[in-house]
Amino acid sequence: MALSIPNGGHISYGKLELGGTAGAVRGLDVQYFSFDEEMMNIDVDSTKLKVEKLAKSNKTPKLAIFGASVFLFPHPVKELESFFKSYGTVVMYDSAHVLGLIAGNRFQDPLREGAEVVTGSTHKTLPGPQGGIVLSWARYADQLKKAAFPSNLSNHHLHSVAGKAVVFNEMLAYGKDYASQIIENAHEFAVQLAANGFKVLGEKAGYTKSHQVIIDISEYGGGGKLEKLLEQANIIVNRNMIHDDIKAGRHFDNPGGLRFGVQELTRLGMVKEDMRIIADYIRDLIIKHKDPSIIANEVRQMRNRFRTVKYTFDEQGAYSYYKLRNSSIV
Repeated sequence: MALSIPNGGHISYGKLELGGTAGAVRGLDVQYFSFDEEMMNIDVDSTKLKVEKLAKSNKTPKLAIFGASVFLFPHPVKELESFFKSYGTVVMYDSAHVLGLIAGNRFQDPLREGAEVVTGSTHKTLPGPQGGIVLSWARYADQLKKAAFPSNLSNHHLHSVAGKAVVFNEMLAYGKDYASQIIENAHEFAVQLAANGFKVLGEKAGYTKSHQVIIDISEYGGGGKLEKLLEQANIIVNRNMIHDDIKAGRHFDNPGGLRFGVQELTRLGMVKEDMRIIADYIRDLIIKHKDPSIIANEVRQMRNRFRTVKYTFDEQGAYSYYKLRNSSIV
């Protein structure tokens, strides 16, 4: 059991007919959490009723996966973990997008809220080299190690281990400030987008408590079209399915939503005031139909003021490239 893709679930959670990893590769029978579209979160009471109904049909979920790709608010792990465990269901938490916020103690603590296993990415809100990580309890260590190697992995990408060690230590030193600023920036960005006339999802719950902001862009031509338009203006976002896309006959190629993430902007030193400027760029492009080349130039000028990576031991120029000193090396 996981979230459906239009409700924020990762594509790997998809059913067989959708080509998702869970259904098409692993051969799993996938059921979906009930979802509260206004709160943009799992509906606890409706999910309990659904599981009880499944149990009567001998289809009790064996694995419940909290976490998502559209992840605006902490998930109700505490509210559902004892219920799931009463049915023998293993509780897992996919922290791929929010692991840096968890490390900064500004989101939720899934292991101590009842998850038995937490998986995550080392390269999203946790700003390290690309990779994956599994967190759990010592009592599951042997099982997890055997499941990882040799079942699924053949090596551990040694070249990035040192980089991950550095970012883990940087999160110990700066993680709380970094995560706090991310969440402040995301909320301000959502508020400014709403003030500019966009339909920002999750309004009833305060728009966001993570790094993400989601807007319903269906009235302006769809996410696929606008994703490309924004790219012409030097603003990189991604199109995203939202809860009513399937009902409206929209496809992932041009869905009803756009997803924004502010973690990289934050790591470059941007604060709440800068979120207003960026929201204005998006309004000028989509609502006021301003020439994207003009906005691209404005974005370039703004971006030039933020050339240093923050929340790190050694502040340095962003995206610098280094050459080998010994030019005789072939």
